[in-house]
Amino acid sequence: MAAPTMKERQVCWGARDEFWRCLDEHADDASRCQALRRSFEASCPQQWIKYFDKRRDYLKFKEKFEAGQFQPPNTSAKS
Repeated sequence: MAAPTMKERQVCWGARDEFWRCLDEHADDASRCQALRRSFEASCPQQWIKYFDKRRDYLKFKEKFEAGQFQPPNTSAKS
């Protein structure tokens, strides 16, 4: 598999940015951004999609954690 060209990378990143913007505007309601998700998937290599999805999850977690909004799960398991 050949590496994406500069133009292909720019198209991929643009599709990712549009999809993420839609998610931000609709409180992460993916059902309202399906067309942009399909465009993102069509524009990027599968490996990149997986990476970008994990990256967004991490960035959202980090944002909540730094704002003091992260609540760890309440575990009552005794060891």
